Amino acid sequence: MSAPKPSRRQFLQTTAATAGVLSSVQAVHAAGEGTIRLAIVGCGGRGTGAISNALSVPNEDIQLVAMADVFEHRQKASYESLVRRFPKTVKVDKENMFLGFEGYKKAMDVLRPGDIVVLTTPPAFRWLHFTYAIEKGLNVFMEKPVTVDGPGSKRMFALAEKSVEKGMKVGVGLMCRHCDARGELFQRVRDGEIGDITMMRAYRMAGPTGYAAVPPKPEGISDLMYQIKNFHGFLWLSGGAVSDFLIHNIDECCWIKDAWPIEAKAAGGRHYRGDNIDQNFDNYSIEYTFEDGAKLLMNGRTMPGCHKEFASYAHGTKGSAVISQSGHAPSKARIFKGHVMTKENIVWDWGKPEPNPYQLEWNHLIHAIRNDEDYNEAQRGTMASLVTSMGRMAAHTGQTMTIEDMLACDHDFGEGLADLTLDGDSLLKPAADGTYDIPQPGLNPDYEY
Repeated sequence: MSAPKPSRRQFLQTTAATAGVLSSVQAVHAAGEGTIRLAIVGCGGRGTGAISNALSVPNEDIQLVAMADVFEHRQKASYESLVRRFPKTVKVDKENMFLGFEGYKKAMDVLRPGDIVVLTTPPAFRWLHFTYAIEKGLNVFMEKPVTVDGPGSKRMFALAEKSVEKGMKVGVGLMCRHCDARGELFQRVRDGEIGDITMMRAYRMAGPTGYAAVPPKPEGISDLMYQIKNFHGFLWLSGGAVSDFLIHNIDECCWIKDAWPIEAKAAGGRHYRGDNIDQNFDNYSIEYTFEDGAKLLMNGRTMPGCHKEFASYAHGTKGSAVISQSGHAPSKARIFKGHVMTKENIVWDWGKPEPNPYQLEWNHLIHAIRNDEDYNEAQRGTMASLVTSMGRMAAHTGQTMTIEDMLACDHDFGEGLADLTLDGDSLLKPAADGTYDIPQPGLNPDYEY
């Protein structure tokens, strides 16, 4: 598929003020009063959580009817968890529980046009699964990030355009955009309450997170299946710790700024790694530059025993703001006079309990399907994923990266993805000692590994 060829300015124009990219074409399917059926592709913790939110949309007739994964134990655990909680709406017959790399097709084949497939595998598979969903005329919820490299982003931009033309409703799991408190903050910043934004700061600094640190492979499991099991540790599968963990902070800052950055430079390093074989750095510091010269400073770390912080901030010519200060939720969004963020300097805060944004993103998607409203987050989700990868590649190569650089890069992490089999080789081969190529900034300035 050929990539879309917007200008730099078109790339940077954000759809931040709305939850989705608008389409003028007729919808794939107006659900009306009937049952909306779900299939899940990728039955891990995030996928199980997404289905829980879908089945919790108030006053709706929604059923889970098919499941696909490559690990039987994860599929079984997900099913048992969901059927205990939702015994009346989990309607997955045994013959509709599919295993293997072709299971995504079989699960989607159970659905009717206009039903919803939930794509929550490691991100490497997103474009492949999204392609089939478009062919089947399904609405989609897909977890972030939706791409992990430049070639994948070009594919996804083209697919996003096709999904809009087909009238599909597409949600992307950047749920912070659905937060009511952040939404009001966005409008207040647009109205000039902190002046022009000149700098933003974001932090996701914690101990070991997810599967970012991967010990040596044990006997009895293939390289491919071990990598998928520990997907946060391998760049081809997830984009690593940057793409999978830092994207939320980066995206919410771009939302509040109402722009995408045009350039990134970064640093990072591996420290006391022990015998871990993953491809991640232990810390990342990324400086993004927007077209107007404003900066976003993103700091990420997954090291034990260090200062912890999970927050995003904005600084303007008139004041400052907390975008989030307690992880994903609650945001604790508020505005201050000046840049000393103390209680006495607060000039606005949300002031009431914040609804769960994980639930709100599903409420909004289902509402759009029921009412045949334009709703497609695929292009914006791709842009957020690309900008995040831009920062990661800047750190891993030691070079300044632009959006154009990312889209021109020919390193396709997922080349050969469609041909994977359960008993086959991985796209990433280990060395004889079981280790993998790691980024070498400066020594390898053109590719991440």
